[in-house]
Amino acid sequence: MHAITIPEPGGPEALVWDEVPDPVPGEGEVLVEVVASAVNRADILQRQGFYDPPPGASRYPGLECSGRVAALGPGVSGWAVGDEVCALLAGGGYAERVVVPAGQLLPVPEGVDLRQAAALPEVTCTVWSNVFMVAHLRPAETLLVHGGSSGIGTMAVQLAKALGARVAVTAGTKEKLDYCAELGADILINYREQDFVAEIERATDGAGADVILDNMGAKYLDRNVQALAVNGRLAIIGMQGGAKGELNIGTLLSKRAAVSATSLRARPLGEKAAIVAAVREHVWPLFADGHVRPVVDRELPMSDAAAAHRVVEESGHIGKVLLVAS
Repeated sequence: MHAITIPEPGGPEALVWDEVPDPVPGEGEVLVEVVASAVNRADILQRQGFYDPPPGASRYPGLECSGRVAALGPGVSGWAVGDEVCALLAGGGYAERVVVPAGQLLPVPEGVDLRQAAALPEVTCTVWSNVFMVAHLRPAETLLVHGGSSGIGTMAVQLAKALGARVAVTAGTKEKLDYCAELGADILINYREQDFVAEIERATDGAGADVILDNMGAKYLDRNVQALAVNGRLAIIGMQGGAKGELNIGTLLSKRAAVSATSLRARPLGEKAAIVAAVREHVWPLFADGHVRPVVDRELPMSDAAAAHRVVEESGHIGKVLLVAS
């Protein structure tokens, strides 16, 4: 088969479409013939040499895919060869075939195209686990999503609105904010022109955001805590603004607030399977009802993954960028 390899870390040109050995499913695993994968920021970090796959995972990039079941490993039940699926991966999605633990496999949601289903596993699992399983967003509460037009952001907006929350977003252009509004965002903040702390305070009559989903890390840490409501919850899922920040414990104590930070890729298989099962139970029906949909900016050939990485690094896209197998 062919896969995108990274012989040496570097820029997008470091991604090489090469012939590699076929994977073989082991105990509890499923072999998937890949139709499409999606580009995530973690793939870019891996390409640059900053984010190695966890031990035992495929060395090829790609944290999600969609496709068809090609073979079942020993001990797998509930799936059949030919089933159309999408999958949460620890790596290996940029390839013609990938092996997936059965607990990380999902059926393609009703009403979703097989290719576009590749845009769903990472974002739905990240949003559901952080915003709902950890931060416990409730109906009528206010969620602030940084990077509202990203893959994570567009899914967070839709899920929060579907479940009755009020949603604020930050983004850097009017076009991106307008798209977030189309998805249901109530409060639109251009981070290049506006102070999100002041805007959240104004929009909530001084109450603040009950939950904040943050991809920036250190750069926004202090201001995120300022923007939290009493009993607010800050969920950090990225470090685009740096890894080390200063936290005002006094402010946190005065608000009886909480800060959590999680990653998905390196979690134990059992934890991932539990998140995937929760997504299937709570999120998948929302696709069938039309309340939630994938947001795909464009599709590019998997062999031209370098071009897709350039698009994502330039942040000119909305939603996800897909890599389509030939």
